[in-house]
Amino acid sequence: MELNRYFDHTLLKPDATSAQIKALCADARHYEFASVCVNPCFIKLARKELEGSIVKVCTVIGFPLGAMTSKAKAFEAAEAIEEGAEEVDMVINVSKAKEHDFQGVKEDIACVKKACGKTLLKVILETCLLTKEEIVECCKAAEEAGADYVKTSTGFSKGGATPEDVRLMRETVGDRLGVKASGGVHNLAEARAMIEAGASRIGASASVTVMKEFQGE
Repeated sequence: MELNRYFDHTLLKPDATSAQIKALCADARHYEFASVCVNPCFIKLARKELEGSIVKVCTVIGFPLGAMTSKAKAFEAAEAIEEGAEEVDMVINVSKAKEHDFQGVKEDIACVKKACGKTLLKVILETCLLTKEEIVECCKAAEEAGADYVKTSTGFSKGGATPEDVRLMRETVGDRLGVKASGGVHNLAEARAMIEAGASRIGASASVTVMKEFQGE
């Protein structure tokens, strides 16, 4: 099991420094994680630090609320890709999801997908704010809009990923999309629970801690 390849090694805190991003990238290079996930202002730095490695640069769009206009998200995504982002994690319009305007959710995602082109797009649902029905409908909207992944959480709301939500998302999208569990994965047991539930990617700041635990077995 290549556990390292499940991880998007993440640092999205508003007070993150360049030195911390460099350390994040050094860890990611050492463990050969799938990607580092950083705020857009650090894309160029991350690209430079990871040059020559297999680790991709992932960034977040419409983060963390998802409440800006679709055009603003699309512009942000296009600029991020121009700066060197290889994967994009966007936040849905949660308000539309709560109003059960799933066509609006789909159109918002589709606008960003158009800007992304062939760049991998993960769609953050913020599952802690949604009912089970809303999670299912948002997964369907993401798939119809052309997304590559559905993702549980930003890590900045009232809760993160749960195995139950990951399982529901996997059941909804089958093997057609990836499922990313993000927020609340602190140790090896929690990482394994997410993978067993159907996660194909894990977003975590504790990736190194998990890998050390894994390698110590």
